[in-house]
Amino acid sequence: MMPNNECKKILIVDDDDRILHILRDMLVPNGYSVILIQNGYKAIETALNEKPGLILMDIMMPDIDGYTVCNLLKKNERTKQIPLVMISGIGYELNKKLSERLNANDYLVKPISIENLLNTIHRYLGD
Repeated sequence: MMPNNECKKILIVDDDDRILHILRDMLVPNGYSVILIQNGYKAIETALNEKPGLILMDIMMPDIDGYTVCNLLKKNERTKQIPLVMISGIGYELNKKLSERLNANDYLVKPISIENLLNTIHRYLGD
């Protein structure tokens, strides 16, 4: 059974346009609709307005980092239930622990394989 359209909507936040398009190209053929955002402030606004089923959030961004965005979204009554997966090119245990402390649901290290990405998404959105 496929999730409903709202659950299939994924907000992807990364300041690297190339990464956004790679992730989009992995997800759209698998039945997901994606919203691509390149900065943290716009991600907060979009999460509040669009109510995605899942958020994929880069950590290192120029305007406001992913940790701060995660913290703000997880403290907001309107967005705290949205599963949020941090993504980073850095696999340090400290980054993973900080993500957990900020209530991120998961942590993926770039480059992300399509299998790992889809398994993570299925864990939160179902099949």
